Amino acid sequence: MSDDRTAALYQAASLLLQYPDDAVLGRLPLLRAVAAEQPADARAGLALVLDRLESVPAVEVQTDYVETFDLRRRCCLYLTYYAHGDTRNRGMALLNFKSAYRRGGVVLDEGELPDHLAVVLEFAATVDLAEGRRLLLENRAGFELLRLALRDRGSAYVGVLDAISTTLPTIRGDERDAVAQLVAQGPPAEEVGLDPYTDLAMAGRGSGS
Repeated sequence: MSDDRTAALYQAASLLLQYPDDAVLGRLPLLRAVAAEQPADARAGLALVLDRLESVPAVEVQTDYVETFDLRRRCCLYLTYYAHGDTRNRGMALLNFKSAYRRGGVVLDEGELPDHLAVVLEFAATVDLAEGRRLLLENRAGFELLRLALRDRGSAYVGVLDAISTTLPTIRGDERDAVAQLVAQGPPAEEVGLDPYTDLAMAGRGSGS
């Protein structure tokens, strides 16, 4: 996939992973046009969410978004949460994101965490594609765990992560092991933890591209 097409995919995915307010919903025709230019696998993933956002009343998709991403720790959009929970180690992981953004001339708003998947995708799409992809790959286990959680919930949003995954290398054995470990244990429980999954078999579902 060309860099231009990948950047367009990341930009669309970033918007689709944001709260579906009037601004996002008003861009659905544009997002549909972007999806139409993507390879078949990525196009199909984006279509899962676009179809739902286009066919379901706004209040319903907004409620679903909150229930999925804001009320369920297992569907957290903050990538470092899966590996570090709310421990001190997470602060160092967040610093890696902030440093990458700073090198690209990007300063986030006060209180905006840099590991939110939509923020990472926006940075990759509009500032530095290679650096944004590096951040995704360094947090591949968290990305895949979110993907598994969305699939387990039956959420259409899994299509966005499926589309993103078409731009990433096939998951390696060590990454698969890291996902399996997080599935079994969840993030460190020093402070706030993520309820662990109990079905290790989930680690083998949807983990390749």
